[in-house]
Amino acid sequence: MTTPRTARLRGVFPVAPTTFTESGELDLASQKRCIDFMIDAGSNGICILANFSEQFVLSDDEREVLTRTILEHVAHRVPVIVTTTHFSSKVCAERSRRAQDMGAAMVMVMPPYHGATIRVPEDKTFEFFTALSNAIDIPIMIQDAPVSGTTLSAAFLARMAKEIEQVAYFKIETPGAASKLRELIRLGGDAIEGPWDGEEAITLMPDLDAGATGAMTGGAYPDGIRSIIDAYVAGRREEAAAAYQRWLPLINFENRQCGLLAAKALMKEGGVIACAAPRHPFSDMHPATRAGLIETARRLDPIVLRWGN
Repeated sequence: MTTPRTARLRGVFPVAPTTFTESGELDLASQKRCIDFMIDAGSNGICILANFSEQFVLSDDEREVLTRTILEHVAHRVPVIVTTTHFSSKVCAERSRRAQDMGAAMVMVMPPYHGATIRVPEDKTFEFFTALSNAIDIPIMIQDAPVSGTTLSAAFLARMAKEIEQVAYFKIETPGAASKLRELIRLGGDAIEGPWDGEEAITLMPDLDAGATGAMTGGAYPDGIRSIIDAYVAGRREEAAAAYQRWLPLINFENRQCGLLAAKALMKEGGVIACAAPRHPFSDMHPATRAGLIETARRLDPIVLRWGN
């Protein structure tokens, strides 16, 4: 077991979904209620504009509106991580500077990629994160996720942490996440300020044992994830393991059956938001899948199902 290290940000930082109307317009009133619920349910912080926020269906203007609206509404109640991923070093740096100026506590960025085949070599990835670091004064979280199609070895991530000033946090979503976290911490030492768990916390207990100090999950039940992490951090590992086993059916249902639509489905059921639909052309959740999700959640009585009712 690895001893958790001191970090500026730690704990449960769920991804906020982006809320739309039935016609596909931004629903800012629901967005603010979503954020209020996530804070009330125990989130240590919030991440916005991530893949689970449907960032890929948003225009640049909408990203600006959402960033400003959410950061102003949060008003420093909790830290907010803004995802600023873009293939261009210049555009990513500009996005990140604007997020910082609006009050972001951190930016989360994937390595540069486009589509299924366009990637850059390791030296250009290093230059990309160096340029980003030079543009801002807040920490960078590197999102190591299969969706980018880019292999980031633990050794390369550790090197960037040691040599690039603002690179200090890592969201590990690749297979064998615990092993990679453990190796990253071993190689990077004190430069690895925030080794974090991802993928809706489906590997949370092994990742905590490997040294993870944060978890970036779906946004619907931070109260459940807190029950695991709080017990673990307090040294009550068996209590944490029992909580993990209790919440795992819902974590698994979200991860394997629902994906990014789970949070909105649960928030709509609990009266938090007005509409659970994704933006076209993303497909709606099948009614049977939604029914299974709600049934699984009701056994746990998460705050989301009663917050708005």
